[in-house]
Amino acid sequence: MASSGLAYPERFYAAAAYVGFDGSPNSNDKDIGSRFSNDVALILYALYQQATVGPCNVPKPSLWNPVEQGKWKSWKQLGNMVSAEAMRLFVKILEEEEPGWYSRASNSVLEPVTDVQMNHNAIVEPIIKNRNSFAERKTISAENGGLIETQDIDVVSEGLGSVVVYDQWTSPPITGQCPKGRYEHAAAVVEDKMYIYGGNHNGRYLSDLHVLDLRSCTWSKVEAKVESKSVERPSPVNITPSAGHSLIPWENKLLSIAGHTKDPSETFQVKAFDLQIGTWSMLNTYGKPPVSRGGQSVTLVGTTLVIFGGQDAKQTLLNDLHILDLETLTWDEIDAVGVPPSPRSGHAAAVHAERYLLIFGGGSHATCFNDLHVLDLQTMEWSRPTQQGEIPVPRAGHAGVTVGENWFIVGGGDNKSGASETVVLNMSTLAWSVVTSVEGRVPLASEGLSLVVGSLNGEDILISFGGYNGHYNSEVNVLKPSHKSTLQSKIMEGPVPDSVSAVHNATNPTRDLESEFEVGQEGKMRETAIDNFEPMKSKGGETSEHILAMLKAEKEELESSLNNEKLLSLQLKQELADAEARNTDLYKELQSVRGQLASEQSRCFKLEVDVAELRQKQQTMETLQRELELLQRQKATSEQVAINAKQRQGSGGVWGWLAGRTPQNADDA
Repeated sequence: MASSGLAYPERFYAAAAYVGFDGSPNSNDKDIGSRFSNDVALILYALYQQATVGPCNVPKPSLWNPVEQGKWKSWKQLGNMVSAEAMRLFVKILEEEEPGWYSRASNSVLEPVTDVQMNHNAIVEPIIKNRNSFAERKTISAENGGLIETQDIDVVSEGLGSVVVYDQWTSPPITGQCPKGRYEHAAAVVEDKMYIYGGNHNGRYLSDLHVLDLRSCTWSKVEAKVESKSVERPSPVNITPSAGHSLIPWENKLLSIAGHTKDPSETFQVKAFDLQIGTWSMLNTYGKPPVSRGGQSVTLVGTTLVIFGGQDAKQTLLNDLHILDLETLTWDEIDAVGVPPSPRSGHAAAVHAERYLLIFGGGSHATCFNDLHVLDLQTMEWSRPTQQGEIPVPRAGHAGVTVGENWFIVGGGDNKSGASETVVLNMSTLAWSVVTSVEGRVPLASEGLSLVVGSLNGEDILISFGGYNGHYNSEVNVLKPSHKSTLQSKIMEGPVPDSVSAVHNATNPTRDLESEFEVGQEGKMRETAIDNFEPMKSKGGETSEHILAMLKAEKEELESSLNNEKLLSLQLKQELADAEARNTDLYKELQSVRGQLASEQSRCFKLEVDVAELRQKQQTMETLQRELELLQRQKATSEQVAINAKQRQGSGGVWGWLAGRTPQNADDA
């Protein structure tokens, strides 16, 4: 899946730890047999051995130990199945038996044995922070848009003052108690401080709150307290660990919105951290709240929060739309018109001109997106405008912030590789451009990182933290956008209504309404010139009446052309409406086909399990058949020996023949 949980092989190891395998080749936890049926326990054991050890090459156990023999047979029948396929089947069987295993295991998943080295060119230098020795990576030249090395002693003392290059990512020196590496956390800036809350580390949800002082570049941990009747002696509180949530500054509080938890509640939760007294509290909201979820987008528009999409505790992807009024704390579910974005999580959202909500990218269980959708918050109508410039590659788990008219997008990935480009969308022109790019598997090309906007000497700076790309990162990187890109946006923006309509009407790629407006204005100017024309003699002897006639003829021609253009515009609008209707039908058909595909995949998985069981039964039948044939041969041999013995006894031997005794007489005797 592109946007939820761990990727392979981490997801397999998390599932194995949840089942009870301790990681050793001969793992045999007694709890496994009590939690699953015998058949499922044997299949899980066999798949775990196949994934971690390989094909079964150990000797067959003794017949006196039927349990070990059953485990050996289950493993042996997998043959030469590759490790990756065994991992996938292991997780699928566990999800079939216990669909909510990942949420329940989030706080008990074993730490992986090793971390992947993401940047082989990095220079790792041990440094001492708060008496703890650890390694810090400070590399990548600025020539190719990578991180700028900051090892000059004078520059280090300046903190964020070392950020002197525009449109390049820089890794400034940071002191203090650095938070542990994580992704799917949330970040927010209040004044000169960046707050980091929660996240996911090695499959374990976190509840810690850290703050980075942007003036001194110093980390510190915030000890959360609970609201108490006695303000003088507040007591500590255990905040529910979460990941995939959102952090929104509001008045003197930080609002933590939704997120995945170990024991998810059925409804949406909003927590508030009071920055003045340092306490967490749960906000009581009114109305019908949305279902609990993580990976959603939360956008502050005026005094309301706009929540879109995400993934619920049952791993169902969502594309519903809800609004929370922060003044009345009242929920409202919005039934917008038009074609909404497909269900997704791990997308990015931004607001333009306090009226338009933009949704970009995200992922489903099978794919990642790079589509752009716009919601008019006044008419509550969805549209899909035409994007200009170099459209970014599909991605999920990216982060975005707005600076003026510019929407910066950083990071993300598609479960195969991270997105290395930092891109920017001009929300007035809907034109994409690349700001810079990084090389290698660095934190800026990872999923689940955070991105916020801070201020340095009166200039805006972008600050990223964390992310996962095979390694749980805890690095801080800073980028200062150039004045050029910001000024271009300000020059191109006109009055708000015109800018807004430009975004709204971008859904019609066949007609430029601005050109229509210019033609109309030109016609009005010509008409005014004609009305105010005074008769006079031209140098060529032409009379003013002749010039007036020429201008009137030109006016009539322009009016006719304008009418034709309006008629063509109406026809194109009708065709666009028909195309949108067909698109809606096709989308519904696509959803139906996806549902059928999911059902077929589920049935295929069950058939795979049935085939595995039938193979095991077939092997047992073959063993029984061989044993039956052996018994039949033994029986036939015994019967033949008995017949021969009886014949020898009845014949009386040679002496009986010499005495004239027949076999019949001998029997009578």
